[in-house]
Amino acid sequence: MSLYERPSHFEEDNVPKGARRTEDMLLNMGPQHPSTHGVLRVVLDLEGETIVKATPHLGYLHRGVEKLSENATYPQIIPLTDRLDYVCSMTTNFAFVRTVEKLLQVKIPIRAEYIRTIVAEMQRLTGHLFWLGTQALDIGAMTVFFYTFREREVLIDLFEMLCGARLTMSYYRVGGVDRDLTPEIVTRLYAFLETFPDKIDEYNTLLENNRIWTSRTQGIAVISAKDAIAFGLTGPVLRGSGVAYDVRKAEPYGVYDKVEWEVPVGKNGDTYDRYFIRVQEMRQSARIIKQCLDQLPSGPICADLPEVTYPPKDHVMTDMESLIHHFMIATRGFDVPPGEVYCPTEVPKGELGFYILSQGGNKPYRCHIRSPSFIHMGAFDHMARGYMIADVVTIFGTYDIVMGECDR
Repeated sequence: MSLYERPSHFEEDNVPKGARRTEDMLLNMGPQHPSTHGVLRVVLDLEGETIVKATPHLGYLHRGVEKLSENATYPQIIPLTDRLDYVCSMTTNFAFVRTVEKLLQVKIPIRAEYIRTIVAEMQRLTGHLFWLGTQALDIGAMTVFFYTFREREVLIDLFEMLCGARLTMSYYRVGGVDRDLTPEIVTRLYAFLETFPDKIDEYNTLLENNRIWTSRTQGIAVISAKDAIAFGLTGPVLRGSGVAYDVRKAEPYGVYDKVEWEVPVGKNGDTYDRYFIRVQEMRQSARIIKQCLDQLPSGPICADLPEVTYPPKDHVMTDMESLIHHFMIATRGFDVPPGEVYCPTEVPKGELGFYILSQGGNKPYRCHIRSPSFIHMGAFDHMARGYMIADVVTIFGTYDIVMGECDR
């Protein structure tokens, strides 16, 4: 037999003449892959380049945050929440402190509520800018990445002026916030809002009708409203399927009920719609921040809590006094009455919820985190079937996942 002749056992008796025989193949994508947005592994069952099944394997970044929280005082847990969604740590702080406040039934000063809302929307902008830049980069558009990070850097600089940190903020406090907005921050934020709508138009000029972008996003990873609800999807992923659900509207908190804004929704439930939703949300966030700055009242920035003594309101603490004060609060904390509570918060990725069971004392008995990244990965197989290997990266990006939050 010639070297170039096929052996007899390769003959395909049951394959119609002219057809090619195909085989299923298992392909590991990750956990070390630049486009999986962290240490995520997905096992792809392929027929040629078409996805037959996609099975996510999670847990590579599990750090036991929920269990650690049960051995820390409530103030000590706040830095742990920074490490969940480390891209949008302000909003994870907000979600946790709101849950504790719900147990305490404490009334938050109105100025603190305005500041919290402003900072949360600033963080939503940085989150969506980060998403848009990296999603475009994953698909092949490098210029957009530089544009979005240009604006994101301005907001991160303001965060640094506000709390001294750029990534893991630990700025929110149970009952309010750590520090007040300064006149310089307000002035620079107003200046940013003046030019930001034009910057969004720049991103859209590069992407909105770009034939490569539209071919890689339109009709890709489609999920119906019915299926999105069944999988428990929230945030832009759910709203992209036409469901106008937003925790900020359904259960208003902060001062979202005191300003005018809209909930953008999509029509087709594909990756392009989810891109459209996030771009429109950036416009709405800028609108919310502008109104909050215009309405910003005077007053205290933190409520009086049980067993926590704050200095007189007219006393300006030095940096050392502030450090000692916060250390004492964190180590002793404050007593929370027995009870259990679940509190949802709308973060850039969807609904982030904390469940806390208290048996009294200064530490939670149980703490559980409903992270949108984890819930969204449950729909990955459903949204990936029938698409190509090249679309997997797009589907990863459409969720805006962060594995620190997903694995907890």
